[in-house]
Amino acid sequence: MIPYKHEPFTDFSKGANKKAFEAGLEAVNSYLGKDYSLIINGERISTEEKITSYNPANKVEVIGNVSKTNKEIAEQAMNSALDAFEIWRKVESNIRADILFKAAAIIRRRKHEFSALLVKEAGKPWNEADADIAEGIDFLEYYGRQVLKLKCGKKVESRTGEYNRYDYIPLGVGIVISPWNFAFAIMAGTTVATLVTGNTVLLKPASTTPIIAAKFIEVLEEAGLPNGVVNFIPGSGTEIGDYLVDHPKTRFISFTGSREVGTRIYERAAKVYEGQMWLKRVIAEMGGKDTIIVDKEADLELAAQSIVKSAFGFSGQKCSACSRAIIVEDVYESVLNRAVELTAELTIGDPTNSNNYMGPVNDQQAFNKIMQYIEIGKEEGELMIGGIGDDSKGYFIQPTIFSGLNVEARLMKEEIFGPVVAFAKAKNFTEAIAIANNTEYGLTGAVITNNRQHIEQAREDFHVGNLYFNRGCTGAIVGYQPFGGFNMSGTDSKAGGPDYLLLHMQAKTTSEML
Repeated sequence: MIPYKHEPFTDFSKGANKKAFEAGLEAVNSYLGKDYSLIINGERISTEEKITSYNPANKVEVIGNVSKTNKEIAEQAMNSALDAFEIWRKVESNIRADILFKAAAIIRRRKHEFSALLVKEAGKPWNEADADIAEGIDFLEYYGRQVLKLKCGKKVESRTGEYNRYDYIPLGVGIVISPWNFAFAIMAGTTVATLVTGNTVLLKPASTTPIIAAKFIEVLEEAGLPNGVVNFIPGSGTEIGDYLVDHPKTRFISFTGSREVGTRIYERAAKVYEGQMWLKRVIAEMGGKDTIIVDKEADLELAAQSIVKSAFGFSGQKCSACSRAIIVEDVYESVLNRAVELTAELTIGDPTNSNNYMGPVNDQQAFNKIMQYIEIGKEEGELMIGGIGDDSKGYFIQPTIFSGLNVEARLMKEEIFGPVVAFAKAKNFTEAIAIANNTEYGLTGAVITNNRQHIEQAREDFHVGNLYFNRGCTGAIVGYQPFGGFNMSGTDSKAGGPDYLLLHMQAKTTSEML
C-alpha cells in the first residue's frame, strides 16, 4: 500500500494551471441549469418539486435543479439502505477501500472542473475551491488507508486454552447532513467515512450546494460502489431531516453545521422511538468563535497577516475562521493598524475572476445576518474598515474590522460566519488566554509569540481542539492536523484523524475456548 500523502494545492501563478482551471470553468458553464434526480438504490427518481441552486455571486444564474425528497421517498431510501447494509457490512474492508482509491483518482483527474463548480455554486475563489477539492481527495485516500489498519481489530490478551479477539463492526444506516461552506470536502469526507466502515448512507447535502454533491455521487457510481450503499436525498431539514433523525432504524447521524441545528439534532436523537433497538450516535461539528492571540514578544507582521488571512479567506465562512483578535496591549495599535492596511488591499468580486481575493457570502439569509452583526458592531466598538454590503447582483460584504471591543460584547462571543473580525486588548498573555476561553465554543485558535513559556502555557490552557502556533487558525490538513473542537463546537470528533473512523463502528469481543 502506498503511504498516504497530502494532495498538493495548485499553483495558479503557472500559466498552464491557470488555463486548465479556465477550461474547468468552461466545462461547468456547459452544464449549468441541468436537472438532477434523487438516487435511491441506484435508481434515478425525479420529483415535481425541485431545489434550485443559484450562483451567490450572480443570484439570477441557475447552477442546477435537484429533485426534492419528501417523507415517502425518504422512507424508500431508508429501506434501500437497510437492505444494502445486510450485504455491504460483509464486504471486505480492502474492497471498500479500493472504491475510495478509485474515486479519489477520478476526482483528481477532474479536479479543476470540480473546483470550478465550487467557484460557481459556493462562491469560492480559485485557491479556496482548489483546497476544498484537495481536502476531499485527502479524505478518500486517508480513510481508505485507515480502514485497512482497523480490519483486523486490536490485539487483546489470550490465556492458555483461550483465544480472544477484539474486532470492529459497522453500526448500520447513517444519516449524513453536510454543510454548504465545504460543500465538497466535508460532504465527501463524512460520506466515505460512513461507507468505508461498512455502513450505508442517506446523504442530505446543503440545499444551497446540492449540485457538487450530485456530481460526487456520479463519481462513486463510476468507482463501482454498489446500489443502495449511498442514497442521494436532498430535501428540507425540517421535513426529511427531522423525519430521518427521529427514524427508529437510523443508527447514527453525522452532521456538520450550526450550533442551533446541531443541538436540535442531538436532542431529537436522544429520544427512543417504538421499534428502536439502540441509542443513536451523533457525530457533530457545530462551529466556533475562533481567536488569534498576539503576544508582545511576537513577529507583528506575521500576526497581522495571519489575522487577515484567517478572518477573510472565503469571506470568513469557515467554522475555523478568525473571528476575534486578542492583542496584548503593548503591541495592540501596531497589529491593528497593519491589519487594517492589509485588509484595504483585498479585492472583492466575482470569484470566476482569479484576481479577486474574496467572493460573495452564501445567500440572502447569510447576507442579512452578517449585516445585522455589523450594525451591532457599530454600537459595540469602532468600525475601522469595511462594514459595507451590496446584494444587488450577488451577496457581497466588504471585509470588516472592529476595534475596542469589550470582552462581553456580542461580537466577541457569538458566531457571525462572515468577513467580520473583532479586535480587543489584553493586559498580558494570561489575560489574553482567559478572554479567548470566554466563549461556549472551543474549535480553533492561534498564538503568535516567540516566548517558549507562553507557547507551553497556551498548549495547556487555551481550550480548543486545534491550536496553532505562529500561523493562522484555518487550514487543517487531513492526516496532519485532525480537525474538531470542544464544548459547543461539537462532539469532540477529529475528522481526518486516526480515531475518526471508530465513531462509525462498534467493538465486538469474541472468546473461544480451545
